[in-house]
Amino acid sequence: MSGYDADRALVRSLVREVADFPAPGVMFRDVAGVLADTGGFAAAVRCLAEVSAAFEPFDHVAGMEARGFMFAAPLAVHLGTGFLPVRKAGKLPPPVHHASYQLEYGTAALEIRDGVVEPGARVLVLDDILATGGTASAGVDLLQRAGAEVVGLVFLMELPELDGRARLGDHRVESVLD
Repeated sequence: MSGYDADRALVRSLVREVADFPAPGVMFRDVAGVLADTGGFAAAVRCLAEVSAAFEPFDHVAGMEARGFMFAAPLAVHLGTGFLPVRKAGKLPPPVHHASYQLEYGTAALEIRDGVVEPGARVLVLDDILATGGTASAGVDLLQRAGAEVVGLVFLMELPELDGRARLGDHRVESVLD
């Protein structure tokens, strides 16, 4: 088994599935076990670095609040890039770019501070899980309006049955687990 395959297996073993959370019919994937396990967290970052190599070069890793932050920030340090926090609405002082979107179990909004991205900066978008694609699509929209060139999207896990890729248009998507 390769190092990447061993890392993937460890990460997969640390993800817990919780039925009917936060709403009936939703199968929540809990990554807290990955974050809590020193070896698992390091393995997750190595796996994300491996799949991110397909998008190089890029200037920043943009993480979606909140769980995307937990993986995007260490990945940015690991790769020697900047980190761009894409925040939940109301967390940043104006001016901001704002986008509302649908989740599989409700609605939400994201913001990014105006001026934080240099025009033409190459940005990799990262979140923990690709479900319906709403968060990722809103993040892409915000970054593009801020002047970024989105080079692609990376996820720790993808839920293919929810067809989130369909909302991401022609953007290339890579994930560690499905």
